[in-house]
Amino acid sequence: MIRLLLFRSLKLRVALIVAGAGLLALSSSASRQEVLEPQPLHIPHVDRAPKLSDFIDGTPREAEMVVTDFKQYDPHDGAPISQATTAYLSYDSKNLYVGWICKDDPSQIRARVAPRKLIGADDRVTIIIDTFQDHKHAYWFDVNPYGVQYDGRTTDGIGDDSSWETLWYSDGRITKDGYAVLETIPFRSLRFPHAEQQNWSIALGRLIMRTNEFALWPFVSHKRDPQFVGQFAPVSIDANISAGRNIQLIPYALYSRDNYLDTTNGFMLQTENHLGLDAKAVIHDALTLDVALNPDFSEIGSDDPKVQVNQRYEVIFPERRPFFLENASIFSMPEQLFFSRRIVDPQLGVKITGAMGRWGLGGLIADDRAPGEVLAQGVTGHGQRALDTVFRGEREFGHQSHVGMFLSNTTFDSTSNRVGSLDVRYLGPNNWSAIGQATATQTHGPDRGYLADTGYVAGLSKNDTHTNFFTYFTDRGPDLVATLGYLDRTDIRWWEALYNYQWKPSAGHQLLAYGPSTYAALNYDHQGRLQNWMFWPGFSITLPKLTSLSFSRHESFELYQDIGFHESSTNISLGTSWYRWLQLSANYSLGKQPNYYPAAGVLPFLGDANNASATLTLRPHTHLRLDQIYYYTRLATGTDAPAPSLPTGDVFTNHLIRSKINYQFNRDYSFRAIFDYTALLPNADLVSSSYAKQADTTLLFTYMPHPGTALYVGYADTFQNVNYDEAANPQYTATTLPGTSTDRQVFVKFSYLLRF
Repeated sequence: MIRLLLFRSLKLRVALIVAGAGLLALSSSASRQEVLEPQPLHIPHVDRAPKLSDFIDGTPREAEMVVTDFKQYDPHDGAPISQATTAYLSYDSKNLYVGWICKDDPSQIRARVAPRKLIGADDRVTIIIDTFQDHKHAYWFDVNPYGVQYDGRTTDGIGDDSSWETLWYSDGRITKDGYAVLETIPFRSLRFPHAEQQNWSIALGRLIMRTNEFALWPFVSHKRDPQFVGQFAPVSIDANISAGRNIQLIPYALYSRDNYLDTTNGFMLQTENHLGLDAKAVIHDALTLDVALNPDFSEIGSDDPKVQVNQRYEVIFPERRPFFLENASIFSMPEQLFFSRRIVDPQLGVKITGAMGRWGLGGLIADDRAPGEVLAQGVTGHGQRALDTVFRGEREFGHQSHVGMFLSNTTFDSTSNRVGSLDVRYLGPNNWSAIGQATATQTHGPDRGYLADTGYVAGLSKNDTHTNFFTYFTDRGPDLVATLGYLDRTDIRWWEALYNYQWKPSAGHQLLAYGPSTYAALNYDHQGRLQNWMFWPGFSITLPKLTSLSFSRHESFELYQDIGFHESSTNISLGTSWYRWLQLSANYSLGKQPNYYPAAGVLPFLGDANNASATLTLRPHTHLRLDQIYYYTRLATGTDAPAPSLPTGDVFTNHLIRSKINYQFNRDYSFRAIFDYTALLPNADLVSSSYAKQADTTLLFTYMPHPGTALYVGYADTFQNVNYDEAANPQYTATTLPGTSTDRQVFVKFSYLLRF
């Protein structure tokens, strides 16, 4: 049970009282203002479910809502769509149907038979549905010409969340004059209020990648940004439909056999068998209850590599575990006070999320075995578990504005952390929006005793067809602690501002957009000492076929370990998908950067930095995809060498290489091979890193007919630059090449979706 955080800061009490009173006044005033909605269009009921062949062969169908007037959202706001497109909507007692006929030259269509959700570079169609008509949250369902699905949620002011997924059906086929698609969306896969008549807001869209084109019905314009969902068209379903009894059970079984090199005991063999259950129930057609017993938190997928050497702040990876993904956007706030990957290894988790009228709710409770597992036997806390609880409530007012509250509590052994926060987002006239947040934390622990502090965020932004502007102020006290969140640093008073202007020539020009941008920031700690300043001007150009080019210059000051560094870099970035079979992005920067982790006895110093990255995707065949990723990071001594007695030259060089091959036999079956190579080559006299080389191989066969039901059979092997000899002294010796297998694993995982 989450207990209300006792705010001990009088300053925060006053701020919250004033903010709360103002927000209640705004809410009351806004609730009296009627938002004028156009009369909804009616989606017709059908007795016979349509089939894809009906749209291809011209078979007579029952009554449908027909949409043809698609207008561009990008790149030319308001221009007609370049290719004729027609959508047909209907429903029966169980499903919503959307049929599509998309005219095009078949030789120009960009699409592949791909794994589910990996169609971001494909031509596709979409329906986006705001089932609660709150003008802020919506589900989206994309389909490419081969029927491959891509679903998620979007929230105005936050953006897209592709982690959400549900069970629905799609089919697609390329024809002689374009392609046709049929989407079948079960009502039980949606969340909507119980009512005799459903009133929703929807948008229908088509993406044509070679022209950077995203066209929508109704006309959705950048002139009304940051509203996107807020511009959808109202539609009605004149029937008392219901998601019905919607209970999902996903039992899973995992078997793995792992032969690994333990630093203490040498080579070890470990066999694991896991059984577990993820359960989901929809309450009153609106709230979702998730329960996980010995939850399936294994990650079959592999995160793309990130540069982690010489990073001042923690490098984080996105959440991908199913239990945390349902309605994850409810926990989004200006400050990231809840980052679900902080809960590492729970045995039991319960979560409830959803919407009731103008209220959005989210609550979570879970244990976590990880804090006790990392402690050595005999150490206080070994084998114990943390208990984590989180609550988030959000009340809409006006049009796309809200006030929210967040509470969290985590306890482990004799340590506890409590967080309370109040936030607001207000959408004003003329594309202006404002955000604010006040946070208080309390931490108890044997190491640092009792800590309590506060934090504040205030921001103002404006977005329209040509302009992107924001300015934020963030104040975090030195003792502000959010154990379940992600705060990269505290003891800051950070002001930042960005202004970006894009000229957009009229239709017919190859140059789609171009313009300058400027970012500036200033940061002082609570003692008034300058910590950072930044100035970052740039210029970007956008061309057809997803081609963009940008230049920027970075000048900054950073105080690190009481040493001031004047840093700089020149940066260039390129991205293109000029050909259907190729996608390329590349970045290069040259400048000055500190050595954040110098060797013992060496002070941090400024070095010459070279950073480069390149991602290449090749699609030589409809079913085959090849990905190559390369990161190069180098730091060398420059004019600001640490000391005459120390060597000059490279401080370190880091290479990250990933090669990925995916062959999709059909929409359900695929095979994937990943080959990773990492090399860290440090100068031990200058940096506190060790020489390391590692090569990884992962082979994975997947059968996934739909979300929740899947079979994985995999093999993984890791080679490192170490030699182990049990009889030798020392037993471990470093080698030049990664020639020793230190972790070899075979695994099988099966899960099955049951719906009631």
